[in-house]
Amino acid sequence: MAEDSAPDLVVLDVAMPGLTGIDVCRRLRDKGLTGGVLMLTARDAIEDRVRGLDAGADDYMAKPFAIDEVVARLHALTRRGRDRSDRLSFAGLTLDTTTNTVERGGGGAIELSAREGQLLELLLRDPRSVVSRDAAIERIWSGAAVDNIVDRYVGRLRRKLGDPPLIRTVRGVGFILDA
Repeated sequence: MAEDSAPDLVVLDVAMPGLTGIDVCRRLRDKGLTGGVLMLTARDAIEDRVRGLDAGADDYMAKPFAIDEVVARLHALTRRGRDRSDRLSFAGLTLDTTTNTVERGGGGAIELSAREGQLLELLLRDPRSVVSRDAAIERIWSGAAVDNIVDRYVGRLRRKLGDPPLIRTVRGVGFILDA
């Protein structure tokens, strides 16, 4: 569910049935989750804490704990998440909105034009939602552009981002990021 909805915060127990919390955390980070991750567990050895943090957790709390401290740490992770809003990620793609550079799958930085960066940012802000052509034109070109401008910029982004394509056309509606 977290892979589909890109939550701002995730709380994981290390000892879960099936996949461990460590495995889930690693998987979410590999899929591009940028939200905060708090691990809760009875395992309090230093090696356990290091494994959790190395897997991508932002914080790690051993039981017993006070619920007030859990809530305070979740608030801290939420504040920290707002500070990282200049980097957006989805499915191995990361956009730095301050430099308009994007990285995909560990490759080198790809430079985007200002408008390409704005369009990709619009798609990344809510990666599982369709962005209509009209919404993109209004947001990026302040409503003053021809209808096919969005299609042309999507084509440029597809070429720059390479295969497999992440931007999918939803006929008659707009575009969506799809992994």
